[in-house]
Amino acid sequence: MSANDVPPPYTAVTRHDLFPEVKHDEAARFNFLANLNRYLAGDLGAGNKLAYEKRVLPAFRAEHGREPADRHEVRAAMNQDTWHRFWSAMKRNSMEMRQQNGRAAVLRQLDELDARARALNAGANTLQLDPSVQVPRYQTAVDIHCMPGSYYGEEREGDVSAGANYDSGLFATTGGALGALNDGGGQAVAAWSKSARPGWKPTRILDIGCTIGHNAVPLAQAYPDAEVVAIDVAAPALRYGHARAQSLGVKNIIFRQADAEDLSEFADASFDWVQTTMFLHELSASSLPRIIQEASRVLKPGGLMLHIEQPEYTDAMPLFEQFMRDWDAYNNNEPFWSAMHGLDMADVMASAGLPRDSQFTVGVKAVVDETIFPPAPSGDQEDYGRAAIWNAYGAWKPEGAAA
Repeated sequence: MSANDVPPPYTAVTRHDLFPEVKHDEAARFNFLANLNRYLAGDLGAGNKLAYEKRVLPAFRAEHGREPADRHEVRAAMNQDTWHRFWSAMKRNSMEMRQQNGRAAVLRQLDELDARARALNAGANTLQLDPSVQVPRYQTAVDIHCMPGSYYGEEREGDVSAGANYDSGLFATTGGALGALNDGGGQAVAAWSKSARPGWKPTRILDIGCTIGHNAVPLAQAYPDAEVVAIDVAAPALRYGHARAQSLGVKNIIFRQADAEDLSEFADASFDWVQTTMFLHELSASSLPRIIQEASRVLKPGGLMLHIEQPEYTDAMPLFEQFMRDWDAYNNNEPFWSAMHGLDMADVMASAGLPRDSQFTVGVKAVVDETIFPPAPSGDQEDYGRAAIWNAYGAWKPEGAAA
């Protein structure tokens, strides 16, 4: 076993001024879960492919006289396999344990966390909450990621419990792959933009579905002369995210409560860059195209549209891989995951006024301090979406394009 097979310890996570303090046993649980998730993704997860190739697929062929037609048939067959059922139960329980540990740690110190957040947020006009914003039904119908209350839930009015729980446990979920501040995704996007368009100086950036700003803050740091507007419907996440940014000394970012289906508060062509990060898969089939349409409307001609997600399911992707990537849709309270990754994002973006010849797809990998957070093990093991590696679906809006 190499050093890269073992995630870094929880002590490597940066404690900004709002980060929940964890006791010895709480940190030990997070360390256990980080290692369990690495094991489930790698060595133990490899058994799923063996089960499929050695048992499930031959049995399917024998019963039906043909190959599976789609990922749904593969899922129905694999759900009968003892190995996959065991692995899946372990994976689900790891997420539930992560949420229980994080929530218990946060509730134990909620008075102090709320007080710190109020102090950091006091007097700032860059936290803009709007009680009239309604959390959409497609969000309230399920606790996403098994997180009690999802991003918007409050233990009491005006608290930061959801944001604090989310921040404290990302290390365990990702095995440390997002770095010391859990912002490796945002750092990767910032690094990509600097490389893709050297010298570009966007003046206004809109981050949609920002939660606590893991991905928006690195953009504000990378472009200190820009105004970054980070929006979400979840007030507790925004309170925490704003206080987190303040504690990190990042002042050129506005955390605003808004539903991206209606961005009428923003004028046409008012942003140089509009983006989402691992957000589209949490949208309903009706809301996703409306949000893309609104995002295109507020984007300036010549501006950048960028959506960080997992790869689409195409005919080139093996059905077994599609099935494995679909696990979250059926087992991790991500009900729109499967349908979203079955979309042709190029069509969706073209319908929003971003023609195909303006579009691109690029791979993005988390940027972290590899002296502390070494890369995950290399080789032929595939975790089917858990690694900090994503696809970016982007477009540079044509000059002269209508809003």
